[in-house]
Amino acid sequence: MTKAIEQLTGHLRVLVEEIGERPGGTPANHTTIAYLTGTLQAAGWVVEEQWFACPNWTDRGTLLEMNGRALPAATNAFSPPVDVHAPYAAAGTLEELREAELGGKIAVLYGDLVPAPLSPKAWFLLSEREAEIIALLEEKQPLGILTVQRIGGGVERLIEDADFHIASATISAETGRELLQNPQAALRLVIASTREEGRTANVVARAGRGAARVVICAHHDTKFGTPGALDNAGGAAVVLALAQTIDPTDHPFALELVFFANEEYLPIGDDEYLRRQGGDDLSEVALCINIDGAGLWTAPDSITAIGAGPEFEAALHALTEAYPAIVWTDPWPESNHSTFSWRGVPSVAFTSATRTALAHQPTDNLEWISTARLVQLRPLIEDILELVGSAKRLRE
Repeated sequence: MTKAIEQLTGHLRVLVEEIGERPGGTPANHTTIAYLTGTLQAAGWVVEEQWFACPNWTDRGTLLEMNGRALPAATNAFSPPVDVHAPYAAAGTLEELREAELGGKIAVLYGDLVPAPLSPKAWFLLSEREAEIIALLEEKQPLGILTVQRIGGGVERLIEDADFHIASATISAETGRELLQNPQAALRLVIASTREEGRTANVVARAGRGAARVVICAHHDTKFGTPGALDNAGGAAVVLALAQTIDPTDHPFALELVFFANEEYLPIGDDEYLRRQGGDDLSEVALCINIDGAGLWTAPDSITAIGAGPEFEAALHALTEAYPAIVWTDPWPESNHSTFSWRGVPSVAFTSATRTALAHQPTDNLEWISTARLVQLRPLIEDILELVGSAKRLRE
């Protein structure tokens, strides 16, 4: 157990403290890819780096002033640069946005319009409501956009779309309140950002025997502005530690460890993985196990199963009785396991039992991560692999 904790702690420190934030395309992201590849090769795995194009965006600073007084703001991911001085118009509902005159103004969006980050236009889970908000903004063409955090205590960027070309930044709930209380004020918004074509890579490690394979995965990237301890250095560290200890030849199937890139924005890493393996036919994959957001000190880890046959799911429930610190939750789609489950592959996903505002924040650091919680996942995953080898029917 001590060695397992040391392995996990070492990987976490490299990813979170030595490398830090690692969005796709950035130099830190490339350092992460090299670290994953080197660790896996040293453990004896055959490794493929699946490189593909992605935006390489750099935030060089944001200036927001109201009547000459500076206010804090964070540039939204992939925002183009801008330097404007203009009045502003606020909208907190879709009806207000439909009626708003935004030409020559800075739009301030709050409340019901941005309770969470707007989905990118190309995102397969984009709702009709979000699509209308984006279409209205592109039609009305404000000089810039300020999105207001819904509650106090932090700032999570609320527009994150490389295909959205209006400059924007997010402000705290406190700053938003001040703007709403002073509707006649003028704002200056300066965003210094650059964007160029970049690249990133999935890291795929393979070993073992058999025509069927089991995929164990985690994403290695972060959003901008966060060191990503919970989301998702913990998951990547668990898979790395597993690679260093497991013997793939113990199982009657091949093992494939996949560290996905660009999960945090559009899942183009998943698209590249599918392209490289020949398309949507994943019939050779017996099971996918995904780890994303596990290890939070203040919540138990959770497990869910998607698309598993009743016999296999019952066996999973029986198996987890030996792990009382892990709870069962309803299926959730927002991670890489959906690439497999939506194509008929039984999938098991681990995360923290309660969703938290910590993910995507600058405060997502090692103070919040329990290595003891993460360590318990390794023997459970090994038990699941044993179950796969003996189960008669995995799929629905």
